[in-house]
Amino acid sequence: MEDTNRRSTARLSVPAQSALTVALILGSLIMLAPFFVMLVVSLWPNEAFLARHFPLNQITLANFVETFRVIPFGRYILNSAIVTLIVTVFQILISSLAAFAFARLRFRGREGLFLLYLATLMIPTQVTLIPNFLIIRSLGWYDHYQALIVPALFSALSTFLLRQYYRSVPLDLDEAARMDGASSLRIWWQVIVPLSWPVMSALAIFTFQGAWNDFLWPLVVTNSDKMRTVPIGLSYFVGQYSTAWNLLMAGSVIALLPVLVIYLLAQKKFVQGITLTGMGGR
Repeated sequence: MEDTNRRSTARLSVPAQSALTVALILGSLIMLAPFFVMLVVSLWPNEAFLARHFPLNQITLANFVETFRVIPFGRYILNSAIVTLIVTVFQILISSLAAFAFARLRFRGREGLFLLYLATLMIPTQVTLIPNFLIIRSLGWYDHYQALIVPALFSALSTFLLRQYYRSVPLDLDEAARMDGASSLRIWWQVIVPLSWPVMSALAIFTFQGAWNDFLWPLVVTNSDKMRTVPIGLSYFVGQYSTAWNLLMAGSVIALLPVLVIYLLAQKKFVQGITLTGMGGR
């Protein structure tokens, strides 16, 4: 694939390559512009933002300290970290097991059950919001970690993407492992999982980002500061008549850092995973 990309690039003329480079640079600048504005606003007093004037002698890190003083932002970060880490680990684990069953095991009604499972992707989240809330309340989980974690442990999309990748893995590996006496669970753990780290890494990043940035569901199932998460905490800086833009942007920078670090650490696996999940199975 890399050789094909090199040959395609080599066929481009010099003006075409220059135009492509300029287009990519402009696109990157457009994508980075909101983050640059966010960082600038977080480093100046709110008055500087309202006046649209940012003198260098007014740069301060006090906004980041004030963010933790005005609201219990540290508690929100802890809640988001706990929920996000548990959801990411167990969602990938459960989706991987389900995908292995749909891709490698043979049982009656497998395809119909998978289509039914996949059909849940067509149901908007807003439709199931109230039924899920009623279930959570009836279980006594309202304003507890269970309400934030359990409903997010299952993902039809992750199961579908992993299934598609597992179907591209040769069945000969399974047959060789079974001849050595390996069970289905051992085949999944020792054969399939080691081969699917790039895909699982990409899904883990998406899952981490989705759980960390989720706003609506935590807003519905929590009502105390001890259970609020970061996105809800950021909304407290937006008032009915005014907005503390400097604190809001400072909090946004803090909220962005974990996702950015995770992506930078797993960037190579992420790119590989995106490429592999686009491959069709048998």
